[in-house]
Amino acid sequence: MTRFLSGILAAALALLFAGPSHAAETAVEKKTPAKVVIIPIRSEIAKPVLYVLRRGLKEAIEQKVDTIVLDMETPGGALDVTFEMLKALEKFPGKTVTYINREAISAGALISAGTDEIYFEPGGIIGAAAPVMATGGEIDETMRGKIVSYLKARVRSISEGKGYRGQVISAMIDMDYEFKIGDEIIKPKGELLSLTAQEAVKLYGDPAQPLLGAGIAANMDELLDKLHGKGNYSSVRLEVTWSEELAQYLTALTPLLLAAGLLCLFIEFKTPGFGIFGITGILLLAVVFFGHNVAGLSGHEPLLFFLLGVTVVAIEIFFFPGTMVPALTGIALMLGSLVWAMLDLWPGEPISFSGDVLLRPLANVMAGVVIAIVIFLAMLKALPKGGPWGKMVLESSVAGEPGPIRELNATTSNAPRGNELIGKSGIAATALFPSGQVEIFGRRYEAKLAIGFAEAGTPITVTGVSEFGLIVESLS
Repeated sequence: MTRFLSGILAAALALLFAGPSHAAETAVEKKTPAKVVIIPIRSEIAKPVLYVLRRGLKEAIEQKVDTIVLDMETPGGALDVTFEMLKALEKFPGKTVTYINREAISAGALISAGTDEIYFEPGGIIGAAAPVMATGGEIDETMRGKIVSYLKARVRSISEGKGYRGQVISAMIDMDYEFKIGDEIIKPKGELLSLTAQEAVKLYGDPAQPLLGAGIAANMDELLDKLHGKGNYSSVRLEVTWSEELAQYLTALTPLLLAAGLLCLFIEFKTPGFGIFGITGILLLAVVFFGHNVAGLSGHEPLLFFLLGVTVVAIEIFFFPGTMVPALTGIALMLGSLVWAMLDLWPGEPISFSGDVLLRPLANVMAGVVIAIVIFLAMLKALPKGGPWGKMVLESSVAGEPGPIRELNATTSNAPRGNELIGKSGIAATALFPSGQVEIFGRRYEAKLAIGFAEAGTPITVTGVSEFGLIVESLS
């Protein structure tokens, strides 16, 4: 019995001292699941694909994602968009992988070359990356030579240290390039290189290394298991949404949308009260912010600064008319926020104000402002003086002395001159915010409160005259 109890005690002591050590080993072996974001490149390379890639990369940087996987099936597309996508991929600090889930032709091959590793599904192919015109026709020989030379240089820059990748992609771009490894000719002159999955992972050289592909995976799940181990990752898949499709048109129309929005706001500031022009202007500018937010350029901060600018301008109009400082500050905030909305800013990177970054946003905003001003001035000259448009065009004498203030509800040669109304009393015929209409001796006149605002029916007195109408003061 004593021997039996001694055995139990020894076993218990062994478990007591062994337990913590085993738990510690388990804790060491257990890893935090890797974060993976899958971004589809499943159609022609165009702006919506760039937008979803840029959005996904910026969100991935903020969320400290470990791996980006491009789910690739594309016949190619626009070269300028391809370069934008390659620049975006360079910003991601983690691992980038292309999974050729059927084909990566032309621009798709170039984008694949910009990632750290390339995997294939068993039937995948890659190649034929020679530049062609947007219509599919051949480019002029001289121009084609320049483009091919530039493309090969770009490929070399993104393929350094990645085995045969630079030579492989060059052979896909340049028909006149002969690609050899040792004595074996992989691609002779006179044709473009394309590779199947099996050809891409074939080993060459000493030491042996794959021609292009890091491996073959039957599907996305198998690929992620290869990359991070089965069950040791969490993945999120993005998709191109209707908003990305719409954003490509909205960003292309940015100067016109800006011009239309600013024009509506100009008209709103020149007419009494707040109405359809103000609402339309705000909505048009909101569309500009929406388009660039979806395009992966800006967050919500520029819109907040724009609204702050609108608020400051409103303070000038309603409470301190004529002081100009709040209005100029508000306008500066509004225009600055529009430029900000178009900047391509990345998480964790300092804001750069270099010419390349600012040129397009500044050009868009300035074009919108100039177009709006030109149209507004043309409207002032062309539109009739009466009716609803007459509120924008206020009359003054050529000599500079305040002329007859236009009486709105009848045409009369007996309408008093502006200075004859100073000291006279009446009522606000419309709300004054701060501009509107007042009624004096049964006649209506354009008027503006010197400070504050007043509801319709408020007693007023005329204190002065400006080129825009009467200056009045509330008596209540």
